[in-house]
Amino acid sequence: MLTRHVLVTGMVQGVGYRAWTRQAALQRNLVGWVRNLADGRVEAVLQGEDEDVLDMLDAMRQGPAMARVEAIQSRDEEALATNYFEVAG
Repeated sequence: MLTRHVLVTGMVQGVGYRAWTRQAALQRNLVGWVRNLADGRVEAVLQGEDEDVLDMLDAMRQGPAMARVEAIQSRDEEALATNYFEVAG
């Protein structure tokens, strides 16, 4: 089980990035959350099987069609006590 905290920089707000992230995470059986930050980045926490989380991180580098991802930072995070994936503010 792997849990990663992710920050995505670029044109990632107003282009459906959060909804896309939720859908892509659920397809990989991940749990966690995603939200917009006031500085224009998107923040997420992803948890699941190692290969599924790593695959999701690769997918997040592309994102939905309208997104323009400049950079992704990720680090290990403490395990979540949840069984769902939430889109937050």
